[in-house]
Amino acid sequence: MKLEIKDLHVDVEGVEILKGISLTFESGKVQALMGPNGSGKSTLAQAIMGHPKYKITQGQIILDGKEITHEKADVRARAGLFLSFQYPVEIPGVTIGSFLRTAVNLRREKPHSVMEFHALLKQKMQDLRMDPSFTRRYLNDGFSGGEKKRTEILQLLLLQPHFAFLDETDSGLDIDSIKIVAEGINQVRKKNNMGIVLITHYNRFLEYIRPDHVSILSKGEIVASGGAELAEQIEREGFERVVTA
Repeated sequence: MKLEIKDLHVDVEGVEILKGISLTFESGKVQALMGPNGSGKSTLAQAIMGHPKYKITQGQIILDGKEITHEKADVRARAGLFLSFQYPVEIPGVTIGSFLRTAVNLRREKPHSVMEFHALLKQKMQDLRMDPSFTRRYLNDGFSGGEKKRTEILQLLLLQPHFAFLDETDSGLDIDSIKIVAEGINQVRKKNNMGIVLITHYNRFLEYIRPDHVSILSKGEIVASGGAELAEQIEREGFERVVTA
């Protein structure tokens, strides 16, 4: 399966942020999007997911041969796109368990029973070394940054999308948590042939989820592309040398 981005231009509140991005994401492959702050990485992910704030003025988004450029966010999610938020929203009054069961069953022809889902949830939480009592807490309410990020990855393991955009999933995680989260992502990618898109500033996460391809964004454009060695170069030299080359 492929997700193709063709000459994508995106405005936010009348300001053009993306200026002709073309990329192809493939099932089973890991791609990294890197770049300085304000380069357009998160804007690209939000536009692909259909956030109404991000207006596509030109270009196409094509998933498995079908154009989804102007589809609503829920349609894209049901089609198999997933975004792990950089700043997950807190939702008091909605437990994690209830939220996750609803989200998973919306993508299934035959919904899980309560018992079936509980068993599945328990297994995925064990994979991420999360306390089972966590499911009774309200979604992201009072969570630390690391807890929010693990909850996002728990959603990923349960939903098993075709393509997952992970927006700075490594931020707020200590080194042990990074390893655990990376193990979970690698596991589900191999099992389900999932395409992974990692949005990050740093190479450290990419040491555990090695990318097949790396693209560097600056001022809404792709300024460099390459393999994992490009991320290693960024780690050594910073973005400026690559961006101005």
